[in-house]
Amino acid sequence: MAVSMTGAQMQSAAIDWHLYQITGSPLALGTAGLVRLVPTVAFSLIGGAVADAMDRRKVLICAQLGLCFVAAAMSAAVAFHVDRPWLIYCLIAIGATSVAFSNPARQAMLPNLVPKEHLYNAITVNSVTFRITMIAGPLLAGLLIGGGLLKAAYAINAVSYIGVIWALAAIKKPLSLAGGTGRAGLSIAALKEGLHFVWSTPILVWTLALDFWATFFSSADALLPIFAKDVLHVGPTGYGLLRSATAVGTLIASSVMAVRPPIVRQGRTILIAVIFYGAMTLLFGASKWFWLSWIALAAVGAADTVSTILRQTIRQLVTPDHLRGRMTSVNMIFFMGGPQLGELEAGVVAQLAGAPFSVMSGGIGCIVAAGYIWTRARGLRDYRLPTHAADAEPRNG
Repeated sequence: MAVSMTGAQMQSAAIDWHLYQITGSPLALGTAGLVRLVPTVAFSLIGGAVADAMDRRKVLICAQLGLCFVAAAMSAAVAFHVDRPWLIYCLIAIGATSVAFSNPARQAMLPNLVPKEHLYNAITVNSVTFRITMIAGPLLAGLLIGGGLLKAAYAINAVSYIGVIWALAAIKKPLSLAGGTGRAGLSIAALKEGLHFVWSTPILVWTLALDFWATFFSSADALLPIFAKDVLHVGPTGYGLLRSATAVGTLIASSVMAVRPPIVRQGRTILIAVIFYGAMTLLFGASKWFWLSWIALAAVGAADTVSTILRQTIRQLVTPDHLRGRMTSVNMIFFMGGPQLGELEAGVVAQLAGAPFSVMSGGIGCIVAAGYIWTRARGLRDYRLPTHAADAEPRNG
């Protein structure tokens, strides 16, 4: 999957640069977030129910084929000079729909492949792999864009999906239907069951709220083309370096977490990490020097990784297997909805007051949101991981 994710990260960086190149508008970058949000909200719950009712491997293969189509269409649009904003938005929406089915199946599948006592380390190693792709993808995008090969960035991503399909075919362990058999698991009742479980488990509610508000206020990625071109003046290559900076930080943090014992005071660590995340976002927005900006983004990535790994571990441990797909789909609405709405908010504020102010105000908002949750969510603040993850039970505190 690392091959495919590298291509996906390359395409994500290319789309933002592409949009800003043909529109010159911060609002156009923010609108891309809104376009991603609508399919995420509309289809994530359905995607979660499908992941719990059907063979997760087959769901993933179908979703990856949809993403492959989007990449191929983007490349063709550039090649034939029909790269219009409305077409890019349409393809972004199709891709977001595919992701709404892909992510619940992929995340719910992980606990089927490893025993509970190794889940923390498996999630960490998975995060390391993902972060490596976040370094390689944007760097390749920057080099290709700088060389006038935008269409190649999309075409390479289309070919990369052969990697993920091969990986899925190579998994020999049977993946049982988690939520029953066949269509019996696809119903309004199944959706309600998943929603009821999430909303009746406070530790899940608070981690979802933290996810949403932190990423809503601190969505700086969508504005990176503006910082690269107009604030730091570093061009496409510098843009690629900025896009990969957060991944370097997350790779370092993931690697450290992979080799050390699991953090026990997970709740407090999550909140501290999110506050640090907001502070580093504020520093990035204020910086006028490229390498200080790069270091700030790397620190943002490191903080986000610590928080993400701990939140994912908590969610997987407190959720029964037959509900994991639906829990993940609810999580997707918050985890992806926050930054996508945040991209729109960042674009609007940048249009009115400039990109630096947009990012700095977002960092302050993130710190305030995390501080509020610290004071209100005692169950999250005091959450401790059981000594042996295999002994973990759902907690309602």
